[in-house]
This record gives sequence, C-alpha cells and structure tokens, in this order.
Amino acid sequence: MSMKITSSVFEDGGEIPAKYTCQGADVSPPLTFAGVPEDAKSLVLIVDDPDAPDPKAPKMTYVHWVLYNLPPDTKGFAESVAELPDGTGDGLNDWKRPGYGGPCPPIGRHRYFFKLYALDTKLEGLSSPTKPEVLEAMKGHVLAEAQIIGTYEKT
Repeated sequence: MSMKITSSVFEDGGEIPAKYTCQGADVSPPLTFAGVPEDAKSLVLIVDDPDAPDPKAPKMTYVHWVLYNLPPDTKGFAESVAELPDGTGDGLNDWKRPGYGGPCPPIGRHRYFFKLYALDTKLEGLSSPTKPEVLEAMKGHVLAEAQIIGTYEKT
C-alpha cells in the first residue's frame, strides 16, 4: 500500500470549506495518514500554495504550515489540532509564525498542497525552521511521499 493523506472535509482537487480559511474559523482541517512505511523514523507535513499571489501570474509559493519530526505512527489530526504529538517540531509559515494559517487568497482560485513525507531519520538541529530549511534537512532521507490538493477562492 502506498502512503496516503486524505481529509474528511474535502476531496483531492476539491474545495476546502470556508471554515478552514481566513473567511472562517481559520482552523486546520482534519487529516488522515495511511500507508506510512514500517521503517519510517519521522514524518513531515508541509502545506503550501504555489499560486500566490495570482493564479494567472504566480510569483511565489506561500507556505501555510510546516510540521516535522512527527512520530511515524501518527494517523493524522483532528480538526483544529491544538496539541501536537510529543517530539513534533512546528516550523514557521510565511506569516513568520508557527502553526496552521488557512487559505486567504487575494485573487482567484488557489491550490493548496498538503504534502506528507516519511523519512528514514528524525531531523536534528532545527529550531523554528522555514520550509526551505526543512526541505534541505530532508534531502536523501525521503522514503515515501503523498499529497492531497484542495482549492479555495474568496467569496
């Protein structure tokens, strides 16, 4: 079985409900992880938007959530996760703060990639890292990856 990440509130390619965005409660959606390799030592979750600021003329990928060193037996998160599993590191999003920041596109319908990585190691020496720092530390350690894409456009 290949690794998977799913959500009970949106399908792959489907619309993220407003509750999980800046136009709602701005809480993290429920996520489920499956098929993590048995030899994984940690998981990484990165949520980003490659369509910023305008999907018709993207200029950057905006980072919404960075978690690392999740225990490999983590099965996912309930909605509005408040307490992370022991040992989990919370990196900085592009608002320069830890935690989840929901979709808040300035124009058009954006895509939000929820990416899960299984690693053969725990990431050491990181302190409030950014997405590029986590990706650099992961190099050569990815056993499997999965993603789900949600979309959102402000009304």
